[in-house]
Amino acid sequence: MDLLTTFTFVMVCWAVTFITVADCSVYPSEMSGDSARKLPSAVIPVSQASALGSFYSLSLSSTFPEDLEMNEYCIELLRIYRQRYVTYANCLVTYARPVRVCQNCYTGFNSLEDIYKNISSDQPGPGNVSCHDSLMRSDRLMLLYALFSKLDEIWTSAECKQCLTEDQEALSNDTVFFMATLNQSLSCFEQYQKNHTELCKDCKASYKRLKELYGRMDKNQTLCIDLEDAMNITQQLWSKNFSCLLPREETVPVIAVSSFMLFLPIIFYLSSFLHSEQKKRKLIHPKRAKSNNSLMNIQDKFS
Repeated sequence: MDLLTTFTFVMVCWAVTFITVADCSVYPSEMSGDSARKLPSAVIPVSQASALGSFYSLSLSSTFPEDLEMNEYCIELLRIYRQRYVTYANCLVTYARPVRVCQNCYTGFNSLEDIYKNISSDQPGPGNVSCHDSLMRSDRLMLLYALFSKLDEIWTSAECKQCLTEDQEALSNDTVFFMATLNQSLSCFEQYQKNHTELCKDCKASYKRLKELYGRMDKNQTLCIDLEDAMNITQQLWSKNFSCLLPREETVPVIAVSSFMLFLPIIFYLSSFLHSEQKKRKLIHPKRAKSNNSLMNIQDKFS
């Protein structure tokens, strides 16, 4: 019994010694400041305590010489740019699916574009100060330009200008009318959602008007990503979810032309056959006439 107790005591002491040594091997660079403060003081060697304090106190100076710092006017422009950039980016993410970017984010884009033009302009502001060089071209990254270019590329790709007025301050009349026509179809879908047969019958007229309007706007280049995405969803509901079909008006002429082309070889060969038979009759008829005359002459001689 004494031997077992002695062995257990030795194993416990060995385990405690191993854990202490293992913890002492952790370097300050491998743990955060909070983790270092939570460790017992005996775990961090005394020789590293001063070095650890100086390690976490290192940072760039928060101030530079006055001639290199930006003035208050440029700092205020940068603050406004940051706020408007965040507002517009948040709007893009909020209305990403389904796409409602153009109709909900045009005010945010206009505000961001205005402050960007103000910053990038060479014309001096209050106190005859221009922030173009200090904010736009002071380093090779040109971060403000890069950030705005990305969002401007998204706005251009969405073709939002085609759904807005010329000053981009409101939705165009064509866009408003399309949205009203779209809501009519969607309301009809919702009314007959439990009866697809009646839906295909009663909602056919409104859906047909919507497709015709969409086709005209596509030709006039007055569509943006919002309207394109809305029409794609509506078409998917009509054909895939409700299994409805809308016969196209151009189907009848296509079928007529296809049928004519299909029977054209038959008509050609039939007409060729009839024409050849008619020629044969014309060639045979004189022979019969000549043979009849010869037969009459022979009969006259014998008589």
